[in-house]
Amino acid sequence: MAPITTSREEFDEIPTVVGIFSAFGLVFTVSLFAWICCQRKSSKSNKTPPYKFVHVLKGVDIYPENLNSKKKFGADDKNEVKNKLTVPKNSLHLDLEKRDLNGNFPKTNLKPGSPSDLENATPKLFLEGEKEAVSPDSLKSSTSLSSEEKQEKLGTLFFSLEYNFEKKAFVVNIKEARGLPAMDEQSMTSDPYIKMTILPEKKHKVKTRVLRKTLDPAFDETFTFYGIPYTQIQELALHFTILSFDRFSRDDVIGEVLIPLSGIELSEGKMLMNREIIKRNVRKSSGRGELLISLCYQSTTNTLTVVVLKARHLPKSDVSGLSDPYVKVNLYHAKKRISKKKTHVKKCTPNAVFNELFVFDIPCEGLEDISVEFLVLDSERGSRNEVIGQLVLGAAAEGTGGEHWKEICDYPRRQIAKWHVLCDG
Repeated sequence: MAPITTSREEFDEIPTVVGIFSAFGLVFTVSLFAWICCQRKSSKSNKTPPYKFVHVLKGVDIYPENLNSKKKFGADDKNEVKNKLTVPKNSLHLDLEKRDLNGNFPKTNLKPGSPSDLENATPKLFLEGEKEAVSPDSLKSSTSLSSEEKQEKLGTLFFSLEYNFEKKAFVVNIKEARGLPAMDEQSMTSDPYIKMTILPEKKHKVKTRVLRKTLDPAFDETFTFYGIPYTQIQELALHFTILSFDRFSRDDVIGEVLIPLSGIELSEGKMLMNREIIKRNVRKSSGRGELLISLCYQSTTNTLTVVVLKARHLPKSDVSGLSDPYVKVNLYHAKKRISKKKTHVKKCTPNAVFNELFVFDIPCEGLEDISVEFLVLDSERGSRNEVIGQLVLGAAAEGTGGEHWKEICDYPRRQIAKWHVLCDG
């Protein structure tokens, strides 16, 4: 056999062929990678936003396939006027409950008597109530109402209740409020928000965000309370307080709503409800309770010992239930406060036992220019504490306050205790 020989030219051609194939492979790989990236980018851009985002937009279609023109986002003024005349004010907000995850209205024929019929029946009742409120008869009757009756109308609160048996959680959704009064006289509007408390224990207190310059706020905020057994739901009550935010002073109270949960069946699913907002229950001047105070003046050390012993017959703070009282003690010299003390808070009781002692140094000889003020307050977490009643003891005080002060001046080094009726704070 003859030996196989390869020329030098054949060895030189092999690297060239390999390089050509490598170049083609590299180009193909880069092209495939770029095509995959483009496909992913296009698929991400076509994805619809989450349902919560659609809900915030209150029914506006934001999907490109549903947009025929820019008028979907912003219509002409004429179209807006027509829409306001033909569509109820908050119907879009309520219709969102019927949307699917893509923001579209499903066309399904529901069987009579199904649970979803019961859920959708309540929004229809809301809308029918709106139509009745805008009817000509109601307009005539509203014009004939007196100014006092108009002031009593504080709006309507819409909310839903639900119990999640899997998570053992009580779910409250504050949907919206309609027809609130204007608390700002200059702008003729309000900055409303809502505080909610679960009674009677007052352990769960929540509040919504503030919505600026509106009389028909749509909150749509959901609050979930875990660890509440379903058997305990019937014993609870919900207290809603509707307020208007004020940057420069105390927030204005618009009204309140109290919902006892006894008799409300949540085993069949979510329940939509609405209640009229009523004026907040204000304490009457009579019946603010009594306070037992013990005083002792030490002339040798020039000190005044004050003991806050008990309080009894304290009124309810509002319809939410019993007060959480504590006492604030202020010492005045020539009508100028020079010292202050306060007791601990006693939870949910009209008859509090404090038994707390405070010693005040008197800056002058005698008690002629000295007076002591007692303020009984209701502790409210997250807001300003409300004054339940007031008591002033001093030489210029009237009634039992002046008599008690005279006794400790006449009998120094003797501890003298008396009951005093609280007056308006």
